[in-house]
Amino acid sequence: MRPLSFSLAACGALLAGCAATGGGTGPSAVKPEQLSGALNRVSWGVNLGTYQQAEKVGYDAWLEQQLHPGAARLPAAAQAQIDAMTITRKPLPQLNQDLEQQRKDADKITDDDQKKAAQQAYQQELNRIAKEAATRSLLRDLYSPNQLQEQMTWFWMNHFNVHQGKSNLRVLVGDYEDNAVRAHALGKFRDLLSATLRHPAMIRYLDNEQNAAGHINENYARELMELHTLGVDGGYSQRDVQELARILTGVGVNMGTATPNVKKELQAQYVRQGLFEFNPNRHDYGNKEFLGQTVKGRGLAEVDEALDRLCRHPATAHFVSRKLALYFVADEAPPALVERMAATFQSTDGDIAAVLRTMFTSAEFAQSLGRKFKDPAHYVVSAVRLAYDDKVVLNTGPMLYWLNRMAEPLYGRQTPDGYQLTQSGWASPGQMTTRFEIAKAIGSGNAGLFKTDGPQAQERAAFPQLANALYYQSLQKTISPATRQVLDQATSPQEWNTFLLSSPELMHR
Repeated sequence: MRPLSFSLAACGALLAGCAATGGGTGPSAVKPEQLSGALNRVSWGVNLGTYQQAEKVGYDAWLEQQLHPGAARLPAAAQAQIDAMTITRKPLPQLNQDLEQQRKDADKITDDDQKKAAQQAYQQELNRIAKEAATRSLLRDLYSPNQLQEQMTWFWMNHFNVHQGKSNLRVLVGDYEDNAVRAHALGKFRDLLSATLRHPAMIRYLDNEQNAAGHINENYARELMELHTLGVDGGYSQRDVQELARILTGVGVNMGTATPNVKKELQAQYVRQGLFEFNPNRHDYGNKEFLGQTVKGRGLAEVDEALDRLCRHPATAHFVSRKLALYFVADEAPPALVERMAATFQSTDGDIAAVLRTMFTSAEFAQSLGRKFKDPAHYVVSAVRLAYDDKVVLNTGPMLYWLNRMAEPLYGRQTPDGYQLTQSGWASPGQMTTRFEIAKAIGSGNAGLFKTDGPQAQERAAFPQLANALYYQSLQKTISPATRQVLDQATSPQEWNTFLLSSPELMHR
């Protein structure tokens, strides 16, 4: 092994190019020689298994399977971890009820020390539940055959962002991700928007449970238009925000088991679905003027009318299409591509898969391959996928730690705008140094991914084999001469792995 000075020098040579673009280009749709690049973009990161599958059926057929996936079958070892989770075994209402009872029991304790210990135990349980959700998310990103569905789940979780640190959202985020977002990630945008609106995580995060007739809270109404649908330049006014807030009055949550005492004449309007509640006592039944049209006051049906109007607005088609192109194609979304995607959005009534197909089959997409800088989540997941293929990790803790270090923890964005999707947010020198440390941990096999926590810890030997068929058949062709020169100077498999994982090419997708 050469001295550390060589490793740091080589690291510097690699990291110096990490902010540069790389990879192949093509004048039209994806060509055979671009297969690994396309898979690297559509999936959470190319690995040998995904490459072989796509090569066998052809890229177009593989893409169609991704756009319209069947039920995902994860490797048994990954599924077993998910099946053992509390969030899998307990429906959200039951899980919430158990945690609420724990919180109430802690509050009743009169001894200060005992009360503090009980309250700490409650907080620790909230943390454990949230960690389960994050672990499940990472296991699916790593091993689900429905890679595009998992990517779109992350994208929509970022688009419809909620922060787990508020109130008891740590109990809610797993269900929000699984049932509100993942279930609609490739379906109709209107269904997805409605599912997020009716989920207690969104209602609580953006304070709509405090929104009632005579006590209007505009927070959710504003973000619903500015961040979720029309965009900040979508042509709405402050009056529209106020009127949408009035429409949303009564949309809230019920974390208990009791039903509110609804006025007799309004009881038929009351709705309770899980923890979602529409309480007509709190609703403003006056008529509203929203986006230039009257919405007649009649209860929860007003919300559906408003969502229809928002989803069919041309500004929403453009705003969502541009954000998808920003995420999947380039930091400067190509205007002509965005217009074609927006046209598809409108002609298909917001069919997400159809919009994605327009994008993925475009010349702009093919030309962009290898040039989109990875945010921390994409770097971490793609590195583990490439290093270990379908060998299931025993512990996602190191991955969660890395995401925290790089300031992109799952469910950790405090503001509703979500994490940045462009290179400028993630290409700082500090980020690059951290990525080299992660590359070294994974490349040496000492990352702790195959060692469980706890008193009866298990550990499996797992050394990554990156110099494999995928590298020699495909990835090697995308590697620059400068990177190859550094790889040729590696004096051990561990060092070679580290240099590859920290190369400029592995920083892009």
